[in-house]
Amino acid sequence: MDKTDREADERNRASTVLYGVSDIPPWHITLLLGCQVFLTCLGGTFAYPLIISGALCLEGDTLGLAQVIGTVIFVSGLSTLIQTFFGIRLPIVQSCSPAFITPVFSLMAIYKPTDCPFNIKNYNETLPEIGGPVHREIWQTRIIEVTGAIMIASLFQLVIGCSGLLGVMLRFIGPLTVTPTIAMIGLSIFNPAYQKSENQWWIAITTVALIVIFSQYIMLAIVTAWVICIILTASGALPDDKNGWGYKARTDVKIAVLEKADWFRFPYPGQWGMPTISLAGVFGMLAGVFATIVESVGDYYACARLANAPPPPGSAVSRGIGMEGVACVIGAGIGSPGCTTSYSENIGAIGITKVGSRIVTQVGAVIMLFLGCFTKFGALFVTLPDSIVGGLFFVMFGMVTAVGLSNLQFVNLNSSRNLFVIGVPLVFALSVPTWLKIQSSSPISTGSVFVDQIFTVLLSTNMFVAGLLAFFLDNTIPGSDEERGIKAWRETDKHDSDDGSSSHVYDIPFLQKYLDKLACSKYVPILPNFKGDKSDSTVTGCCKQCRSPSFKEPEVYV
Repeated sequence: MDKTDREADERNRASTVLYGVSDIPPWHITLLLGCQVFLTCLGGTFAYPLIISGALCLEGDTLGLAQVIGTVIFVSGLSTLIQTFFGIRLPIVQSCSPAFITPVFSLMAIYKPTDCPFNIKNYNETLPEIGGPVHREIWQTRIIEVTGAIMIASLFQLVIGCSGLLGVMLRFIGPLTVTPTIAMIGLSIFNPAYQKSENQWWIAITTVALIVIFSQYIMLAIVTAWVICIILTASGALPDDKNGWGYKARTDVKIAVLEKADWFRFPYPGQWGMPTISLAGVFGMLAGVFATIVESVGDYYACARLANAPPPPGSAVSRGIGMEGVACVIGAGIGSPGCTTSYSENIGAIGITKVGSRIVTQVGAVIMLFLGCFTKFGALFVTLPDSIVGGLFFVMFGMVTAVGLSNLQFVNLNSSRNLFVIGVPLVFALSVPTWLKIQSSSPISTGSVFVDQIFTVLLSTNMFVAGLLAFFLDNTIPGSDEERGIKAWRETDKHDSDDGSSSHVYDIPFLQKYLDKLACSKYVPILPNFKGDKSDSTVTGCCKQCRSPSFKEPEVYV
């Protein structure tokens, strides 16, 4: 199939979208599709708090974990509304990014192990009551440090988006920088996967198999595995001895949380306490911010193509990144220990359902807002057997790694230069954080405790080490743009150029008619009238993989 045939095939495929971005389906269809939007992102949304719960010293406090899960779901809905109303204006769901998991682990590693005695096996002293006031104070102290760091780091994301610096950044970032950075997100957080699965490996393997069988229907796979555990629990096939292998695969281990949890609890600002700020935490979270920025830009173009919308202009992309920063600041203020970003799985679902309606995504966001206040809903996922969660983690982390490696399709892998730029950062990113972790005392001693903590957190963050080294090598070792994959990555096909016929998709609601009358609005990088959109900008011309008619997204399972 030549290029002309591929272009025609792509245009025909795009024309089969049932509902475009600005279309409004009948109310009953909108409600059903909104529920589907919510269910598609639910697996990754509730998984994030479960992954970091150990680092936050939250494990064991099932009620506290249920409240955190509710907060994360609520913030995801709020962030989605912000993005679809004032951000990129495409039907993109926002959810906690896995890019912030490693920075959270690195920041929490500063604490001594004895600061969280609940995570120490065979602890000799008397433990405080699990879920009691002392326990809650321990994990709340940690969570407000995480939220404080996210708030400050997200302000940088806001500045990058609203100032137009995004285009400057993307001139120096190519697939050889993105690949090790994104891949290390998945490779560096494998511990929770086997730690949850080791309680009953057969249940974990069954969960993975069900996810593969059901493909996109992640929640159907989880529910099926859940039913299997219920049957095994009721039949006595799983031991009732706390020390027995397979005990944590029982469905009645944490069932008491359903009774403890309130029916309704509104996540409010400062619910865990006033956020605290540490420089080490801020620098660590910045690594996650830069990773999500690059990922989101690609998601914007992919979503526009699948929803049969024109490619987003530079102003819309910058505004989307800026609004992600705003949403993260608000979310951290409410108490979410994660930063929201575009959720790729829902974008892939658009290609399957052929529904790219913005209002459908907004209805899904409203459902998230409601269920985030319904505490017993979050508590329901706390009761999920550990082995099922472990199986889910294996697939999630594997897909994140694969998404990072998929950028190599644009790179000349016959070049020894490129192999060096890819391989060395990956090895360093696995080695340096591990070396720091096994030291009895911190090997970093600059004379300043604050500086020591900053370097410790940064060098313990795998994706920071990988991204920084890959960025340095890719921009200093001689190589042509074609060899490095930059030419293919940023190439813009002529038929993809925005002729303005559908540019109103990205207009700001309620304010656009007033902005059109302001001559100065053409100088603001995030407004639709920005004069830079009429030229071929770096932002508009990047991420060819998400816009080319020959590109197909990999199947997504979570």
